[in-house]
Amino acid sequence: MTPSEKYTAAAYLVVFIGVLAYVLIIAAKLQRLQRQLGEVVEELREHGVDDG
Repeated sequence: MTPSEKYTAAAYLVVFIGVLAYVLIIAAKLQRLQRQLGEVVEELREHGVDDG
């Protein structure tokens, strides 16, 4: 394996890790938003507001 191939592989690895981190962050934010939305819906139901 030549040095240029090693650098290319390392660059791809860095990009892959960056994309993976981004996806994990977005997934965590989505999960938090879904939980907050559920809390809001539950609070609205407690106050007698229906969803229709």
